[in-house]
Amino acid sequence: MKKIKYLFLIAVISFAGNTTINAQQKKKKPSVVVNGAQDREYWANLLYKISSPVILNLANGTLKQNMPVAVPPGQKTDFFKKVTYLEAVGRTMAGVAPWLALPDDETKEGEMRKKLRTALLKGITNAVDPANPDYLNFRTESQPIVDAAYMAQAFLRAPKALWEPLDAVTKARIAEEFKTLRTRTGAYNNWLLFAGINEAFLMSIGQQADPARIEIAKRKIQEWYQGDGWYSDGPSLSIDYYNSYVIHPMLVDFFKVLADKKRLNVESYDTAVKRMVRYSEFSERIIGTDGTYPPLGRSVTYRTAAFQALGQVALMDKLPAGISPAQVRCGLTAVMHRMFDQYNNFDKDGWLVLGFCGAQPGIADGYTSTGSLYMATLGFLPLGLPADHKFWTDPAADWTSKKAWSGQPFKKDYHVDY
Repeated sequence: MKKIKYLFLIAVISFAGNTTINAQQKKKKPSVVVNGAQDREYWANLLYKISSPVILNLANGTLKQNMPVAVPPGQKTDFFKKVTYLEAVGRTMAGVAPWLALPDDETKEGEMRKKLRTALLKGITNAVDPANPDYLNFRTESQPIVDAAYMAQAFLRAPKALWEPLDAVTKARIAEEFKTLRTRTGAYNNWLLFAGINEAFLMSIGQQADPARIEIAKRKIQEWYQGDGWYSDGPSLSIDYYNSYVIHPMLVDFFKVLADKKRLNVESYDTAVKRMVRYSEFSERIIGTDGTYPPLGRSVTYRTAAFQALGQVALMDKLPAGISPAQVRCGLTAVMHRMFDQYNNFDKDGWLVLGFCGAQPGIADGYTSTGSLYMATLGFLPLGLPADHKFWTDPAADWTSKKAWSGQPFKKDYHVDY
């Protein structure tokens, strides 16, 4: 744990400190006061921009026809064409689910939500219809275990919006596709959690779940807890954002199903939530004064998914003591502006491109393709909070780095023991 805290301390000092120095070297420009309603409008428009190519093409049966298959330099597209489309769909669904679960209204945002939700329901039907050109591959390769898990997470996050309206044939087809995932296994790390939540989803819809996959995922992830809000991703520790990309949010959603079904004691679920809350403190603190954050470890092309855990804690109204909803909103908004406004992260047709902040294909991992990039939607979970929630209505507030580097009081950080 000392290693983790030391590396994050170096990262925070480097990013926030350099930003402060650079800011002092420039003439100060008058700041424009932006309120929470304007922040929300920006978030909603950006999430629509990211997600609509996936959702609208899937609804039209043109996802495979129109979505590019960009891969890292030197890689061939043959394998990725088998898995990238389900990647795009599952990951997008998990990110937009809380937002699409909000009730319809007559606002511009409400119209966007309704359009996407209606299209996504049609698209889900297409995705499991063997006669449709966008029938997605659940049945070969190991990668579908991962992206079915994000689809499962979407159904668990928004059952009334995304699961219940589906017709009986589509529901039966989805259940059957999920059961076919049992013919394969994946890596001995966070992949156990993917297998576990797929079975938990089946359990949640009244299907027979595989108890072994659930039990292995439940036990091993807990065994890999390192302390102070951090899990290792498998037996060995790696410094990256997988605690946010996957582990905390998916473990909490997985455990919620198990607790509701009396397959897990409530205390274990509560502990998982407390650990995610603690991890979210690190997430908030790494946001630099100008909205930058360290591009650490694997899969940095997932962009704003690095803040999924922080966003889920905000969505659950469980932010740590001393961290206000407004400062999280303002910090995450700064990240989005810094990442998406200054450099182009989209191709000419609106699809995300390989990169972290702009087109940087050389940093993509060997397992990354266009569909992988839609993990970025997971950074938008607080849009599931209604517009009149204090997350959106409270006045703008500085986040921890801005407080620390401008002489303001800020919360001291301490290790926790749970």
